[in-house]
Amino acid sequence: MWGSWWSGAAVTHGLIALFAMGSWISVNSLWVELPVVVRVLPEEWNLPAYLSVLIAFGNLGPIAVTITHHCAPGRLNERLVIHFIQLLAVVASALLAVFWSHTVTIAGEERSLLFLLFTFVLALVCCTSNVTFLPFMFRYPSEYIRTFFIGQGLSALFPCIVALGQGVSKLECKTVNGTVTPEYLQENFPAQNFFWFLCVMLSISSVSFWALTRRQTEAQKDALPQDDDDKTTAAKNGEETHPLHNGATTPVSEEQVQVDVQPPAQTFWTQRNIYLLFLLAVSNALSNGVLPSVQSFTCLPYGTMTFHLSVVLGNIANPLACFLAMFVVLRSSAVLGFLSLAGGAFAAYLMALAALSPCPPLLGNPTGVALVVTSWIIFTGLFSYLKVVIGTLLHEAGHAALLWCGISIQAGSLIGALTMFPMINIYHMFARAQECVDNCS
Repeated sequence: MWGSWWSGAAVTHGLIALFAMGSWISVNSLWVELPVVVRVLPEEWNLPAYLSVLIAFGNLGPIAVTITHHCAPGRLNERLVIHFIQLLAVVASALLAVFWSHTVTIAGEERSLLFLLFTFVLALVCCTSNVTFLPFMFRYPSEYIRTFFIGQGLSALFPCIVALGQGVSKLECKTVNGTVTPEYLQENFPAQNFFWFLCVMLSISSVSFWALTRRQTEAQKDALPQDDDDKTTAAKNGEETHPLHNGATTPVSEEQVQVDVQPPAQTFWTQRNIYLLFLLAVSNALSNGVLPSVQSFTCLPYGTMTFHLSVVLGNIANPLACFLAMFVVLRSSAVLGFLSLAGGAFAAYLMALAALSPCPPLLGNPTGVALVVTSWIIFTGLFSYLKVVIGTLLHEAGHAALLWCGISIQAGSLIGALTMFPMINIYHMFARAQECVDNCS
């Protein structure tokens, strides 16, 4: 009875979701905890700029993996790479929890060198996960790729919920000598505890992946004596089976993937696949790079509650859209293009709000708050659904397609972030709303 429960499809879905959760939870956690750490570390509000640059350098990981796949196809053991980067993330997050506030003196100035070092390691792991976790998912039937994206959605949702419980960015407007000034409230627990939460989540993801690989080994041992009989029975019954899928809940072996998965290059680079990769890159550029960079500009003029609602409800829309894709997969290229255009329309509205900050339209009107929160929910939901569907379609194109899927996600996110970095941090094209002040009088 234990064996049948352990090998069930529900357990596989759960383990894959927890495994995928560890892909980007580190960077998402660092972003949501920034309002706390910037008040302690010497870099202060220049820290987001440092974080953006470190994430950009984190792309050295995907570049190394891609070069290895190109120069030595079939030689890279994805399972060992995943185990290594997961262990690296757990160790880095534990050290971050202990040493995040320590500073060193460099050229006569205090610098949070250890925080930046561990941040770079975590960014390297997150970026590398896109080109290792997704190709690993080719060992499973296509329905599990949707569960994988649900898990990625949880990597953004969980840190936001914990940050809300922590009381990040809560403030009161107090009048002192006739002057109204903002006063930030003390958090319910310190940043150190938040980083220990991150370490626990990464450990859970690592253990989940270990459990997945262990179930694979056990399933292969059990299946060895009856492989030939199963194939004969399936052929007699007229069942259509994928040569790389040993059943519905366990992946195939590393050797089978290396031998059987390499499709001819010319069969992958079709117009449809290029179109799907383009849509994937654009959607990730907007949802992972461009819009998150200006979310504070779009929401904070309407109040901190509007900002919190947009972040939390948007991150709830992410896994819900992925869950919808478990049952409804729209395969038409025209429909996928329409969804991307619809998401782009909401992105354009949010960018317009950011450009008009700190005096966007309908300021002080509940309609304005409803519009900005709704726009963030729909924008996040549409692009989350689009990414899951494209991931599902590319899964059907083979192992190499999932590698390029990860590359497109990472490339789009990087291009979006690098595009916004100079606009925000160098040219200051967006104006922040000041708390407890009438910015538009």
